[in-house]
Amino acid sequence: MSNYLLLVIICLFGASYLPRLFPMMYFAKHKVPEWFSEWMKFVPISLFAALVFKDVFLTDNAIDLIGNVKIIAMLIVAVVAYKSRSMAISVLTGLAAIFLLNLI
Repeated sequence: MSNYLLLVIICLFGASYLPRLFPMMYFAKHKVPEWFSEWMKFVPISLFAALVFKDVFLTDNAIDLIGNVKIIAMLIVAVVAYKSRSMAISVLTGLAAIFLLNLI
């Protein structure tokens, strides 16, 4: 392995590990503010929504609402996820819905 490749690996390790290490070290000794804890509860759903809606509603950098089978599949998965509360069942339902709707 060349020295350059080893240097790149070490730099990438530092770039991905240090941003995780410093908050863990800080919050091990300090209490997290209540407002911050409340605010952080919304981050996972916000990120998930941004990723999902981009994939569902955009096709070739244009909004695609007419004849978009992904919207129907998303609605089916939303109902199944709400009823079952199971990630595995939701994912399998989504895969099956996309497959079957593309056949139609």
